Amino acid sequence: MEHLTFDYPAQRAVTTRAHVGVVGSGDLEVLLSPAVSADTLTAHVVVRTSVDGYSHIWKSVLDRFFTRYDGAAQIEINDFGATPGVVALRLAEAVEAAEQGDDA
Repeated sequence: MEHLTFDYPAQRAVTTRAHVGVVGSGDLEVLLSPAVSADTLTAHVVVRTSVDGYSHIWKSVLDRFFTRYDGAAQIEINDFGATPGVVALRLAEAVEAAEQGDDA
């Protein structure tokens, strides 16, 4: 089990929560919530993965995601062997769910 953390600059506050996916064979869950400190515009990502030795892949996927996403959020990813494509999909789903929550 590997535990990774990443931080990215953000431009706007996130005000809602989202939960997508499930932890299961070949999948993962993403929990997105407002940043811990409203004063600091930073996205903080915590990855808990069952697959050791792939921090460089996680960094690449998250770097690409944060070129498009600018929300100050706390993101927790619980992984059970998901591919980079599934990770990108779940992150996009979490953002969409959180943004739809803003409209409600």
